Amino acid sequence: MSKSTAPSASRKMALIAFIQAQNCSNFPASWRHPAAATDSTTAAYYQRIARELEAARFDLAFVDDRLAMPDKYNNSHRDAVEYGIRTVKMDPNPIMLAMGFATNYLGVASTCSTTYNEPFHIARSFSTMDLMLGGRAGWNVVTSLNDSEAANYGREKHLGAEERYDRADEFMEVVLGHWDTWEDDAIIIDKPSGRFADPDKVHPLGHKGEWFASAGPLPVPRSAQGRPIIIQAGGSARGLEFAARWGEVIFSLFPTKEVGQKKYQALKAQIAKAGRNPEHARIATACFPVVAETRAMAEDQVALLDSLVKPIDQLVNLSELFNYDFAGRGMDDPFSDAEMENMTGNQSYKQRVVDISGTKNPSTNDFLKVTHRATIREFPLIYGTAGEVADQMEDWFVSGACDGFVTAPTYIPGTYEDFCRLVVPELQRRGVVKSEYLGPTLRENLGIPRAEIGDWK
Repeated sequence: MSKSTAPSASRKMALIAFIQAQNCSNFPASWRHPAAATDSTTAAYYQRIARELEAARFDLAFVDDRLAMPDKYNNSHRDAVEYGIRTVKMDPNPIMLAMGFATNYLGVASTCSTTYNEPFHIARSFSTMDLMLGGRAGWNVVTSLNDSEAANYGREKHLGAEERYDRADEFMEVVLGHWDTWEDDAIIIDKPSGRFADPDKVHPLGHKGEWFASAGPLPVPRSAQGRPIIIQAGGSARGLEFAARWGEVIFSLFPTKEVGQKKYQALKAQIAKAGRNPEHARIATACFPVVAETRAMAEDQVALLDSLVKPIDQLVNLSELFNYDFAGRGMDDPFSDAEMENMTGNQSYKQRVVDISGTKNPSTNDFLKVTHRATIREFPLIYGTAGEVADQMEDWFVSGACDGFVTAPTYIPGTYEDFCRLVVPELQRRGVVKSEYLGPTLRENLGIPRAEIGDWK
């Protein structure tokens, strides 16, 4: 990139790491890599990642989550367990704290569902973590995915998309309302008088709505950044409406730069229409980076990744993703309108398969082509030398296709070790990413203002 196209000094690319509290990354074959670490059920595993990311000045690491083992394919968990396809799914909140306690500046966030939790619990849990980490916490808001998750919470079926998002909107109002119940200067700690806090500056919530009732006040004061960062990744029309209303970091999937430019502008406009300042939201697109000293070495790494994949990986993953059993049918048989309608899982990804295949009735093979390498094509694969990878990332950033990148690992720890060792210094040399943290809180480092009471209304 020429110097004239470099971003202004005040605008830096957000660097976000996409972590899973499980035996593999969101590339299910990652655990089979010869150099993949095998201690993913230990705190040390996640703390090594966190320290590596902080040394490279990453802004944030967030932990993905689903609330059930994959068991839609053949109506059984057996294949997922045997082949290690997203089998282990640990509670992400303790892992987030383990990563946060191992670092001083790295923001950390975890995923919690609005469908299978209560807002008071989420408000108290995340505000406590934000205090413990000095204002570095975030909440990745999801509405969950499939009937397997519903079954673990005593329900027969997962709620439909409209109901889930209607419930989630009210859920957000309750959580944010609880986070506003303490004013910033409520705590006094005047030992001679015996007064701990000013009761006039701690307020009840008194929420009564369609889905929830919650009295308050929340028994947790505000943090150094005001409240945790809200992360959202809605891709459907209803999901994007939700993201525009609430998301401060929005995780989007852009298959090409040109698509990214259009969707980026549309989403920023939607944020403004929702009454928010679009400059206070960071839109980050996902990628799988594969980097090496030479392009030939990077290509060899990609070939190795290809060789790790088993067909069962994709079939199990698809069945979980779309809440539909892909077993027992011809690979080229088109799905009927009714069968497509019954795929009630990830609607934005289903639409992507329809768009790419060119038919409203794709086959199993059409789904597999879009999810080539068991999700490695779900996110754009950016590979090559440090300069080549940096060129692609800088081009997307300066051309208005994104505010940053969510980097997903093809295996751990190698993906992040290589990216932090090779690509980050090149991006820093170009002035595209920060060389030093801007402050102790996550909001400061993302360039998002401190949260003030009532600013979400």
